[in-house]
Amino acid sequence: MAINWSALANDLEGDLYTDDTMRILYATDASAYREMPLAVAIPKNEQDLLKLVKFAADNHTSIIPRTAGTSLAGQVVGDGIIVDVSKYFTKILEINAEESWVRVQPGVIRDELNKFLKPYGKYFGPETSTANRAMIGGMVGNNSCGSNSVVYRSTREHTMAIKAILSNGEQVVFKSVSTDEFHRKCEGTTLEATLYKQVRTMLSDYNNQVEIEKEFPKKTVERRNTGYAIDLLLDTAPFKAGYPDFNFCALIAGSEGTLALITEIKLHVNDLPPKESGLLCVHFNSVNEALRANLIGLKYGVSASELIDHYILECTKDNIEQSKNRFFVQGDPGAILVIEYARETRAEIEAICKKVEAEMRAEGLGYHFPLLFGDDCKKIWTLRKAGLGLLSNLPGDEKAVPVIEDTAVDVNDLPEFIVDFNKILDKHKMPCVHYAHAGSGEIHLRPIINLKTEEGNAQFKMIAQEIATLVKKYKGSLSGEHGDGRLRGEFIEEMIGHKNYELLRQLKKAWDPKNIFNPNKIVNTPAMNEFLRYTPGQQTPKFNTVFRYYNQDVLQHAEQCNGSGDCRKTHISGGTMCPSYMATKNEKDTTRARANILREFLTRSDAPNRFNHKEIYEVMDLCLSCKACKSECPSNVDMAKLKAEFLQQYYDENGVPFRSKLIANFTMTAKLGMLAPGLYNWAVSNKAIGSAIKNLSGFAAGRSMPMLGKTTLQKWFKNYRQVVNTNNPSPIKKVNLFCDEFTNYNDVEIGKKAVLLLNKLGYEVVVPKHLESSRTWLSKGLIRKAKVIINKNIDALKGHISAVTPMVGIEPSAILTFRDEYIDLATDENFETAKAMSKNVFMVDEFLASEISKGFINKDCFSTKKQHIVFHGHCQQKSLSNVSHSVKMLSLPENFTVETIPSGCCGMAGSFGFEKEHFDISQKIGELVLFPTVRKQNSETIIAAVGTSCRHQIHDGTSKHALHPVEIMYEALV
Repeated sequence: MAINWSALANDLEGDLYTDDTMRILYATDASAYREMPLAVAIPKNEQDLLKLVKFAADNHTSIIPRTAGTSLAGQVVGDGIIVDVSKYFTKILEINAEESWVRVQPGVIRDELNKFLKPYGKYFGPETSTANRAMIGGMVGNNSCGSNSVVYRSTREHTMAIKAILSNGEQVVFKSVSTDEFHRKCEGTTLEATLYKQVRTMLSDYNNQVEIEKEFPKKTVERRNTGYAIDLLLDTAPFKAGYPDFNFCALIAGSEGTLALITEIKLHVNDLPPKESGLLCVHFNSVNEALRANLIGLKYGVSASELIDHYILECTKDNIEQSKNRFFVQGDPGAILVIEYARETRAEIEAICKKVEAEMRAEGLGYHFPLLFGDDCKKIWTLRKAGLGLLSNLPGDEKAVPVIEDTAVDVNDLPEFIVDFNKILDKHKMPCVHYAHAGSGEIHLRPIINLKTEEGNAQFKMIAQEIATLVKKYKGSLSGEHGDGRLRGEFIEEMIGHKNYELLRQLKKAWDPKNIFNPNKIVNTPAMNEFLRYTPGQQTPKFNTVFRYYNQDVLQHAEQCNGSGDCRKTHISGGTMCPSYMATKNEKDTTRARANILREFLTRSDAPNRFNHKEIYEVMDLCLSCKACKSECPSNVDMAKLKAEFLQQYYDENGVPFRSKLIANFTMTAKLGMLAPGLYNWAVSNKAIGSAIKNLSGFAAGRSMPMLGKTTLQKWFKNYRQVVNTNNPSPIKKVNLFCDEFTNYNDVEIGKKAVLLLNKLGYEVVVPKHLESSRTWLSKGLIRKAKVIINKNIDALKGHISAVTPMVGIEPSAILTFRDEYIDLATDENFETAKAMSKNVFMVDEFLASEISKGFINKDCFSTKKQHIVFHGHCQQKSLSNVSHSVKMLSLPENFTVETIPSGCCGMAGSFGFEKEHFDISQKIGELVLFPTVRKQNSETIIAAVGTSCRHQIHDGTSKHALHPVEIMYEALV
């Protein structure tokens, strides 16, 4: 029977998608699995959910509930209807601080819940490494916990009540019930009554009780998510005297959406943690030493004990963001144990850590014991949490694979278990990564396997089988927090015994007789090496690309995205990646989606040019090329680079659009405009003529056009006679100024003030002969032309730039190309030159901040007038440099105070915000944080922004004028 999708689409208030693009984007999660769904639904309310349940039942299909899609065991892939509740089910419905509970919809983000709870003095303890995008519904479905589970345990222990839709459409509330209430619940003919009766019959059976007690994991294994939690239901009052009341929530937590569809969750919340916490970051020569020392650390009341092994530490060295967080690492440790102690005072923590260090040293364990507090702790946790994504950075097709990464045993068994574990891997000559939750008896262990090969596919299953047998030996849990899903379902029968496995199957059938809720997870799962992202022996062509990809090809770079969903952060979470997703909350607009669509077609397309697909073009459309992913994505997926490569390859087949040519040729257009700049400015600002120009060019009617200067900066500089302050003691007496196209034609006055400022501070300015930066060509994907310009500039500038004659630039998007695309697009002959040159090229803010740090520029050069500045950083500055340089420079005058706006991308992103189809989303991005913050400033406050596009966006969005930091510093000179 054909499914009538149009009828369902018309019936829903939310959205339904059956097109190939959306199905591809939802065919994967953060696991190794891929299966094409039939459709994707974005429900708007509970009525939509009820309709979807009924539709699935009537049409013999299934629904797969999904929130952020960060599951690691394939829980949210399947061939039914993906039901994504992350967009609309995001309300915090009720809080009762006195009784310590909160009621939420399943799409509420864990970290955002805690921001809401903080003013009430409350805190939801369970966390995941994905806590800034992981949602409560997914945490319940997976029974998530995290690094602090030694204190807060798992989500299950905090789930008080669940409102859900059953498979027949009944709406029920599961909560704690007394024994009398439990038996009353068994009365009647509803499905809810049937469920209570079924579990009563099952768990009242003495033989079943004996079998459950015998085969399920040890009760001392706190993290146990193997199968359905019937062992926990057995430990309740109806079946054992003196035990807690019965609550079906204990079963639903960890059931992975296979039993019911959750619509609301009531959670217990804790009081806020102690005021102080410190991290004792103990360095060891080996993982084994660290695990033995872990037992010492645990004796002193930890709130977390986390392992980081040498593989992850190695990955952090080359990661732009995480290399900054390695400041505490001494030498080349085999492992670091990060032990957190939380108390009311630092003195208490320091006293505890002295005892811990003394006891470890007495046992010959550990060689370096740094104790860190405050903001340093955030850096360490960021480093640890980045582990999952960092493991995707291995070049080539061999990856640290999620297959046996979730084993949990009694913490006292952990050292011996890991020894046995590593013996198995050593036998197969498999290197392995070790990280995470030592304090809870769970280490994430990932062997390095190539799943694209027949041998790798076989290894994937073989190692899973052998480790399952080992876990059973220790009476542990094959899943500690990541769930069973597709990955471990095959081994549950071995883990809990045949009789208990049959009980799980009976339970699933009672709850879901038509098998509509997330089938083939936990029970009746296919073989764990089926439905993988990669087909064993798959062949892909060699790609003739323009960019350099360093020990990999363009497909392998896209494949670095493992689906962990860091790009699904919101503006509340902070950061810059991904601006369009922050505005739309659509999966289609994530960096992950763009990587997925590229991977799909570069792997499976039949087209001679695998880039030549409109579907890729559509998913790439809202990528602003902000470069945030290059640093914020732990896998370093550089989507701006991938988008530019794609556009060039796509245009090779389809031609270059007129507007793209126009924007790319900005320098030529500006040069022509400079023949009569007054006339040009009048024309583009005239309402009638300007509207006609915008309409013809495809620019937004509501966007103002940039004005040209009265002259170019280069022409002004030729006639300028420098007067240089000779009192500066810096060894750098001369700096080269890169006269980028935007400063040369539009921001001429800023360029002048930069030159005057440098002169006054003691630096002679040289403007060497060079071409434009190539930024406009790069932004529109015309990278072959950009490559020509780049290599001409390398040839022209290589004799000018050195440590004593560095080059500075005013516009971040232009000058920072020297650290990025100039290296990627340099010819082989120019490659080493480009790398060497990049080390001596700086934003002017960076250069001056460095000279300030060295003591060559001081506050005496500047006014003592009081001034408050609010500063917005440029996206590429955040990615390839740091806003701290601008803040340091602006903070130098004695009475200047600087506040950084916690904004991500401004929304302009070069030409993006000018384009008519992108104008609304551009403004929406600006309205997230930047515009409201700027509007609330008083008239005395200076708004500062380094980017020409950022200043333009601020003007159009708030009618306020933003200054470049060099303008502010020039005006502050005495």
